[in-house]
Amino acid sequence: VMATGLVAALALSTMVGCSSKKDSSDQKKIGVVQLVEHDALDASYKGFKDGLEKAGYKDGDKIKIEYKNAQNEQSNCQTIAKQFVTDKCDLVLAIATPAAQAMANESKDIPILVTAVTDPADAKLVKSNKKPGTNVSGTSDLTPVAKQMNLLKELIPNAKKVAMLYCSAEANSKFQVGLAKKEAKKLGLTTVDATVSESMVANEAKIPFIVAEEGMCTGGGLATYGVNYYKLGQQTAKQAVKILEGKAEPKDMPIEYQENADLIINKDTVKTLGIKIPEKLKKEAKMVTTQKKTDKE
Repeated sequence: VMATGLVAALALSTMVGCSSKKDSSDQKKIGVVQLVEHDALDASYKGFKDGLEKAGYKDGDKIKIEYKNAQNEQSNCQTIAKQFVTDKCDLVLAIATPAAQAMANESKDIPILVTAVTDPADAKLVKSNKKPGTNVSGTSDLTPVAKQMNLLKELIPNAKKVAMLYCSAEANSKFQVGLAKKEAKKLGLTTVDATVSESMVANEAKIPFIVAEEGMCTGGGLATYGVNYYKLGQQTAKQAVKILEGKAEPKDMPIEYQENADLIINKDTVKTLGIKIPEKLKKEAKMVTTQKKTDKE
């Protein structure tokens, strides 16, 4: 997950798999393993499920979906993956890199689609993103780094030094911060690494954040050109339909990216930081407010 700011930042059930019983002989079994409960990942799954239903594959009708959340535990990802293999799922959706890696390590035969994975090739899931050459394909949540860095310059034109705040233990963050540094250099910005393992407070210190996706904006980030994870899930569903209908195999299906990123601006943060938003950006942006986290979150 990624964020950039002025100080800009790259903030970036039980273990049972696919049911071994089919409601009908024609039903396809689809396993879904999601790393953790998270707004973006939840949206990916909802988009995937809705996309399948729109294409005529309603859960409980032509297909049976077994959704499992690993609760952010790698061992749970492995247990779920093993169960999906035992139950001979016809297709598996893996949401987030650790879930995808666990599933790919467990099966070289079951078609696996991934989503919310920044660089499947870098994660050793495919031979290349253009031609996977394995039983894995899917969609990437690579953010439009160049647009985000340019957004930073538009909103904070006097910015000179950019802190790249990211989680050093997260492969996707490290990959994206590398891209962000290259873009910052093109814009004449100096970068400083600031690795963290948890979130940090910035608005109180008057530090604007350009973040990765809408959920981070409603969490207090200033703005983003970010991936719409619901639409990403829908895009992955279209790939699934091709596989289910025998029209394509993962090994020949390029990793897909979202073409149009959404501009999101948090109007509460704009007010807090005293930032003037250019009119052209106001017309394009979806304005959101800061949402307070619940005890559950």
